[in-house]
Amino acid sequence: MTLLEFALWNLLKVVVVTVILLLGVAYTVLLERKAVGRIQNRWGPSRVGPFGLLQPLVDGAKNFLKEDLIPAAVYRPIYLLAPIISLGCALVVIAVIPFGANMGPKGFDLFEVSNINIGLLVVLGLTSMGVYGIALAGWSSNNKYSLLGSLRSSAQLISYELALGLSLVGVVLRAGSFNLRTIVDQQAQHGLLSWNMFGGFQFVAFFIYLMAAYAETNRSPFDLPEAESELTGGYHTEYSSMKFAMFFMAEYANMINVGCVATLLFLGGWTSPFGHLIGPFHSAWINALLSIFWFVFKVFMFLFLYIWVRGTLPRFRYDQLMNFGWRFLMPLAILNIVGTSLWLALR
Repeated sequence: MTLLEFALWNLLKVVVVTVILLLGVAYTVLLERKAVGRIQNRWGPSRVGPFGLLQPLVDGAKNFLKEDLIPAAVYRPIYLLAPIISLGCALVVIAVIPFGANMGPKGFDLFEVSNINIGLLVVLGLTSMGVYGIALAGWSSNNKYSLLGSLRSSAQLISYELALGLSLVGVVLRAGSFNLRTIVDQQAQHGLLSWNMFGGFQFVAFFIYLMAAYAETNRSPFDLPEAESELTGGYHTEYSSMKFAMFFMAEYANMINVGCVATLLFLGGWTSPFGHLIGPFHSAWINALLSIFWFVFKVFMFLFLYIWVRGTLPRFRYDQLMNFGWRFLMPLAILNIVGTSLWLALR
């Protein structure tokens, strides 16, 4: 493969993956509005297009066309930069996520933008950078509600990032690698029984990751940084039009990202839960499409769980939030590392 072909293939992958992620963000919003509507015994969006399927396009157009207001007292450079940081970090993470079996022309990896040996560390580093956008948005808005929301978010993300990172140590110990493809390949032998969540006895780590992921993405019941009843809108109170939409898109893109990481690390990635009972087939393209189907299905179920929790659980108090992170999840994550280490050593 020539350098020009390599560059064109990579450009095509970046464009396709970015478009799919943005469409995923738009229709995750629709899924949430429809699912929460059913939970609350109402219809949700149903007027624009069949079954409301065009509602995300109308919402996007509305945000593009709304007047872009900038309050007089804000610090403009950082105020304008903050939503770009939040959305940029959320979009870049998908570059190191493999979402299908390795295949392509002349050994070229078609279903991953960039295969990096330390992919898991890159994901953790990029997601932790997103808090800078929130913190800068609250400070630069010169609004007490925005500042309180950004301070809450910073404390919450720092607290739960520790538990989230420690919950993944057991998975890394089992796989012996930070490469996301290697971690998935290690779970591919016997289907569901080989997944880290079941066969690897990492169900405690999965629970910790799940709780920390809710907190990392500021989702209910951990949505204190933007609690409408207390802080009006939190860190994005002073934002309007597309700048507000960028924070909104960053939140849902982060939801998809943590769903992808959970699928790769705990749920076997793109591998079938039935192992080799169904397939592999003689056609490489059928195998590739099946792998993408299983990956998307698992991420979809993870997102549905997100929405289900939002529709059923009330918001924590702030002291409960901090106690849960430091006094429960952190010790549990450390115990999981010790237990996994002993199990691997004795085995």
